[in-house]
Amino acid sequence: MSPRNQPCPAGHTAERRRDFFGRMRDGLLGAGLATVLNADLWHQSATGADPAGTADLSAQTPHFNGQAKSVIQFFMTGGPSQVDLFDPKPALAKHEGELPQGFIDNVESVGAAGGLLPSPFQFAQHGKSGLPFSELLPHLSTCADDIAVIRSMWTNSFNHETGIMMMHSGRPIKASPSLGAWVTFGLGSENQNLPAYVALDDPVHNPILLGKQNWQSGFLPPIYQGTRLRSIGSPLVNLNAQRPLPPTILNFSRDLLKRMAREHQIGRPDRPELAARIASYELAARMQLTATDAMDLTDETADTQRDYGLDQAVTESYGRRCLLARRLVERGVRIVQIYMNTSSGDNPWDHHGDVEGNLKRSCLQTDQPVAALIKDLKQRSLLDSTLLVWGGEFGRLPLAQKAGKPGRDHGANGFSVWLAGGGIKGGTTYGETDDFGYHAVENRVSVHDFHATLLHCLGLDHRRLVFNHHGLDERLSGVEPARVVRELLL
Repeated sequence: MSPRNQPCPAGHTAERRRDFFGRMRDGLLGAGLATVLNADLWHQSATGADPAGTADLSAQTPHFNGQAKSVIQFFMTGGPSQVDLFDPKPALAKHEGELPQGFIDNVESVGAAGGLLPSPFQFAQHGKSGLPFSELLPHLSTCADDIAVIRSMWTNSFNHETGIMMMHSGRPIKASPSLGAWVTFGLGSENQNLPAYVALDDPVHNPILLGKQNWQSGFLPPIYQGTRLRSIGSPLVNLNAQRPLPPTILNFSRDLLKRMAREHQIGRPDRPELAARIASYELAARMQLTATDAMDLTDETADTQRDYGLDQAVTESYGRRCLLARRLVERGVRIVQIYMNTSSGDNPWDHHGDVEGNLKRSCLQTDQPVAALIKDLKQRSLLDSTLLVWGGEFGRLPLAQKAGKPGRDHGANGFSVWLAGGGIKGGTTYGETDDFGYHAVENRVSVHDFHATLLHCLGLDHRRLVFNHHGLDERLSGVEPARVVRELLL
């Protein structure tokens, strides 16, 4: 008699056996690879070592005690105009229409370049510090004493793709680890049931660099790649289990696939992508218990939702992502990147035409939610331990571009970003551009200086955070000397 035709043991039926395996199959994706909730596959090989030769996502000890424990980055793709937001330049009005010859070396189309263009927006000083903000930022300006504006950022990349890669990874080339991957590599995660590194982008449209290029791990082990979570609907496709399983079947499936995955992985020690994939499946199973709760805003008060602008069409989408970012860092996520809405184009701050109208629209979408997040973190005593980073891949030129309703071309020689929380000295400005806002001339801050400073706030020494790749000790801050901008620190 064949095994499949043998009679079932007493008390069991064929129908129960078929049902057992059918239900186990349904649970494999969601639960089977979640081998344990307390420990990872990485530490359970026969030798007690990581069979794939890669690190896990457990919390790591920093190089020293940094004040920041997590990061929220507002990445404003396209290049916000510094002279219209953070860096007032009265001289532009005095010299309106003039075209300094030395300014056209960074213009995409010299024929389209007009003269100097004053900002159409008024600036005023705010807070006890008297920090100047444009009238386009009425909500953010109420947080003036918590913000440090760097006015002297510069980069060599004035095309969007290379500029974005430079600001994300310190290199203008593809396949380089992003800031978030480096942070996760250095510090791991405080919550093994949520991703250490999360990207919240437009839930409908893709950012300019498709897919994972914005939050890639590059040459770091794939486990450090960011996880894109959707801000509407289920956080991940197919995250929720289709049917709940009885504990006995759940434990059986976990144990079975634990052994299968371990044997498969040990036999392939040079496949870190395999290890990362298994870890991702495990994480997805654990996320069934925590991610839905983290991404569910229904338990937030009506006042909180209104503060973030969830009651207004123009701010609802970005406000939702800002509120989700607070909930994620509250639960131990190490770094959250928030990307701008891209429904009107993949570069929402790329205002080559009608800078007046387009800049208003971009600020209307983001100003209230960003300010609400700062205040919410502060009220919850989380701002001191959360580093906030705002900026794009570059700024804009102080020149007019296009006739009619003029815009501004890319400006990489001098632009503004701001930081808050996490050990940053609020109510300060650092560095200066020239009289027209074209070139950083005082206390210049390179992208590598910027990254070194962010890592320092997290307790990481940029010179010691290295990964050997092709025989070289690679760093986020590059091989050239980079400095921590200590004047920004408390």
